[in-house]
Amino acid sequence: MPDNRQRRNRQPRVRSGNEPRSAPAMEPDGRGAWAHSRAALDRLEKLLRCSRCNIFGLRPVDCTDDENMKSLLLLPEKNESSTTSHCLVMNTGQRRDGPLVLIGSGLSSEQQKMLSELAAILKAKKCTEFDSTVTHVVVPGDAVQSTLKCMLGILNGCWILKFEWVKACLRRKVCEQEEKYEIPEGPHRSRLNREQLLPKLFDGCYFYLGGSFKHHPKDNLIKLVTAGGGQILSRKPKPDSDVTQTINTVAYHARPDSDQRFCTQYIIYEDLSNYHPERVRQGKVWKAPSSWFIDCVMSFELLPLDS
Repeated sequence: MPDNRQRRNRQPRVRSGNEPRSAPAMEPDGRGAWAHSRAALDRLEKLLRCSRCNIFGLRPVDCTDDENMKSLLLLPEKNESSTTSHCLVMNTGQRRDGPLVLIGSGLSSEQQKMLSELAAILKAKKCTEFDSTVTHVVVPGDAVQSTLKCMLGILNGCWILKFEWVKACLRRKVCEQEEKYEIPEGPHRSRLNREQLLPKLFDGCYFYLGGSFKHHPKDNLIKLVTAGGGQILSRKPKPDSDVTQTINTVAYHARPDSDQRFCTQYIIYEDLSNYHPERVRQGKVWKAPSSWFIDCVMSFELLPLDS
């Protein structure tokens, strides 16, 4: 009977072709796992440096007691231009590596047909309803639209493109570079916000929808709040409530020098409806018309509210 000790010490038999691979060398020569690790660390460092603040108004530098880390986070980035943002802008073509998912907003039947032809050429998927997989929203003209599909595309950081992009792609039978055909301002800001992995537009904000909504139905507003990272309140917030006023979160995308930064709860009403709540602008709770909310989405900014 074989010795049990010999059986335990026996090396397992490895079939041909299944031999375990040795760990990749960690030489810093631009190849192997070391290069990937170094790139990941550089990416993390830049993201931490460009982050403005968390929901409590704290920057990354405020969250460490280590002096070396503080000095690192306070250092200016190499080759940083005074005319550009401190935030890292990732390669704008990064999402082209994944599958293209196209959707049209406000297009004519002929334009929809051309978009379907393009989807077949590019082996892309064409949607009729917006979902989280959409990468490109195509609009008929040169301006952003207040359609639900377009606004959901903005809030999700999709490419919002002029229809000229479709024509250019069909002419050359390839996916043309999107930057030339991108709708500027709000859609551009939103796409960069997503590529920089920053919080969504309504991060840290809560919304109570009061009264009736006809121009933009309440269900659509709820979808926009959710897509923008906000929360829906089922009860109207009370400005004089100690519980409400002691919430210690901040709105990430509010202007840092504005008192709106500390407003986290909005009472939204439709401008054209008969429902007009009393004026509220007290600490954490402000009243705002639905037109302001839509303008915020279109411009991808928490716009100032008139006093």
